[in-house]
Amino acid sequence: MIDPDVKAQLGNYRQSIDNIDAALVHMLAERFRCTKEVGVLKAKYDLPPADPAREEYQIERLRRLAKDANLDPDFAEKFLNFVIKEVIRHHEQIAADLKG
Repeated sequence: MIDPDVKAQLGNYRQSIDNIDAALVHMLAERFRCTKEVGVLKAKYDLPPADPAREEYQIERLRRLAKDANLDPDFAEKFLNFVIKEVIRHHEQIAADLKG
């Protein structure tokens, strides 16, 4: 049988995790809303969907932030690389839709 105090602690941690997950989803939704608008501008002005210099800056910055927050910078970079790939894919789709 689990000690009631331990069960309460687990419940509190799990509630915090659930709240953080909800906040992450909302933050990612806002990020993708903004990057969609960037994609529209890029397509409208015939700019490339990818911006390697910007991506490099973002990765360096996120690695630094991760390190400062005691989060594995490699994990943070992998996560951002996934997001960047999705953003580029969406930008390509926006451009194709506008041309199409």
